[in-house]
Amino acid sequence: MKDKILNKAGDMFLSLGFKSVTMDDIAHEMGISKKTIYTHYKNKTQLVEAVTFSLFDTICDGIDDICDASNNPIEELYDIKMFVMNHLKNEKASPWHQLKKYYPQIHDILRLKQFEVMHESVQESLQKGVETGLFRQSIDVGFISRMYFNGMTGIKDETIFPRNEFSSDYLMESYLEYHLRAIVTEKGLEILNQFINVNQSL
Repeated sequence: MKDKILNKAGDMFLSLGFKSVTMDDIAHEMGISKKTIYTHYKNKTQLVEAVTFSLFDTICDGIDDICDASNNPIEELYDIKMFVMNHLKNEKASPWHQLKKYYPQIHDILRLKQFEVMHESVQESLQKGVETGLFRQSIDVGFISRMYFNGMTGIKDETIFPRNEFSSDYLMESYLEYHLRAIVTEKGLEILNQFINVNQSL
């Protein structure tokens, strides 16, 4: 039952927002009493924390699988983008924004965990790109991996990128292209243009 509550709450939080969904809403949606939820999660904050870190672990596992199977670091980044967007349901309810506003402590812990995982993963990807001739030899891998993380988290700031002007998909797509165009070689640019053309035709 605990996992069922976690999964249902996760779906509802991502679709409707962390703030909007109450424990009553989750209980009603599942056809159980609120008391049943409280036997597993003592309050909503604990449930939000459990959902947040469970989703983080799921996404990390999926990214690891993509990295192991990818043909090149450009394809890898596009596959990761699609995987993350699907898991976050295109962030229709702006979960990152709501997490930061209403559960700042959970947000800050998550951001640190994200940086630790993403920094290492992106550095490996960048190094692979350099070694295979897709990224320029002169790039500073440590600096660019940090810039990439900062940009990917920065585009979620709705005070700078309001959702009524920029969709999540557009922001991720545009930032990914912006990032890659800055570091690719001519060989890498050919592959990048192929991915952009394919994505635009979907």
